[in-house]
Amino acid sequence: AAEQLRAAHGLSRGAGGCLAPLLTREAFVQALGRLGVPFVQCFAEADREIAALANSWGCPVLSLDSDFCVFDLAGGYCPLSHFQWESVRAGDGPQGCYVPARCFSVDRFCRHFGRLNKSLLPLFAVMNGNDYMDLAALEAFFSKVRLPRGCAAGKGGKHLRLQGLLNWLSQFAEPTEAVENVLKYLKKHQREEIRELLCTSMEDYAPSDVNLEDFFQNGRYECEAARKVDVPQWVLDALAKGKLAPFVINALILKSTILRVQVENMQRPSAHSAALPIRQVIYGLLLRVSQNTEAASPNKQTQELPVVCEFDRCQKTIKKTFVQAASLPADFCDDRFPLEKLMEMSTSCRQMLLLETLGVKMSFLEPIPSHLQLPVAVTCYWIRCSEPKVKLHQLKALLLTIVAGELHRINDDPVLRAGDDSIAYNEFLKWKEKKLQSNDFDLDAAHSFCQWQCCLQMGLYLNQLLCTPLSEPDLSRLYTGTLVHRLYQELKSTPSVENLFILSPKMTQLYLLLLNTVES
Repeated sequence: AAEQLRAAHGLSRGAGGCLAPLLTREAFVQALGRLGVPFVQCFAEADREIAALANSWGCPVLSLDSDFCVFDLAGGYCPLSHFQWESVRAGDGPQGCYVPARCFSVDRFCRHFGRLNKSLLPLFAVMNGNDYMDLAALEAFFSKVRLPRGCAAGKGGKHLRLQGLLNWLSQFAEPTEAVENVLKYLKKHQREEIRELLCTSMEDYAPSDVNLEDFFQNGRYECEAARKVDVPQWVLDALAKGKLAPFVINALILKSTILRVQVENMQRPSAHSAALPIRQVIYGLLLRVSQNTEAASPNKQTQELPVVCEFDRCQKTIKKTFVQAASLPADFCDDRFPLEKLMEMSTSCRQMLLLETLGVKMSFLEPIPSHLQLPVAVTCYWIRCSEPKVKLHQLKALLLTIVAGELHRINDDPVLRAGDDSIAYNEFLKWKEKKLQSNDFDLDAAHSFCQWQCCLQMGLYLNQLLCTPLSEPDLSRLYTGTLVHRLYQELKSTPSVENLFILSPKMTQLYLLLLNTVES
């Protein structure tokens, strides 16, 4: 999170950097669904389950996660950064073309270090600091040990130290022996704690007991960790199929969430602040306390609403805040509909909670195409809840972006496409190719559009948790950041850009419908 915050801050000031858009995961899941690509979303860290599936299928793992250099993978590990995507080559025989890549092999790696046992690689990873282990705990070891090739703790670069540690580990037959020799360099009162820490961290590289192959065959995801915390089966199934986001599980199980930072105005409150009331309703649905429990318990504390710990940006730092779940309407507090039976509640009731949270009525949305009803409801919420208030040019730029996506969708469909739609689309493409008069980046506008994305993200999550009482929009066509910023800039200097789609009566009508709906 801290690294993303630094990248976002740099980008907001015009520096270089890379930061994935907020809705990348959701757009990717939708793309996989459209293309018919089978996939599974794991309950917790996916590394072990991926490794087990790869070995079961005899396939390499494709990833950017260097932890896969540590797993014993029969098919090896192919870093995505080493794929030569633009150098497609013709293959021999029926296999067709291929993309050149590199494949990392644990066996070849260990042979490079003589007698290094591959079972020692998890210890090597843990000692160098991975996602689970704080390297500071082992500073005493590195400050005292004499690593081979003369690479003591503070000498040489990091690469030399890694080599030295690997050579040092190669003298041991198995991890237990190596751990005991590491502990010799630590103070006696630290040894048991560090031993437990090392052994626990190394378990993260052990084979998983989750059978993902079974999921791809029968669609059911079985996970011991989920059973231990009593996650409802429909929630687990929806998570595995990507129909619920990891955010939901983190709130349900960990009672903690991390809100991803965007390229926003760091002097203002986090863009996620605008969507706080939506998140509180999500927390209320996930963590609501049984009415019977409340009535039976004399302890006042049990009647208090549950709390979720949120990690979010506060200016240029990450801050922890405890957020109280929302108090839900009576129907949702009824013990007949706990979380495991939420999907049994009527669609109209679930839809009502969604729309009440967003502050709109269904009658208000009925003229809108069904796949745009949720974004329009979210836009109404955004106009009402954003701070500072949404400017008219920002709203128009957003709606024109949505219309552009609709025009693109229709133009790709020969059944829906009319002649004037094709003409309008070609004119739109010509407009996009024109050089923008002003390339100034408006940080306040960016902040406002970030707020809209936060509201849309949480609107999507609430809609999914309520078993989609409204249709889910196609995110790949709904919003394009570069387009919305360009439209906003041009609307300020050239108001006639509002008529960008005038050659298509259908798109003009849609734009006016959207504008009148959200302004009314």
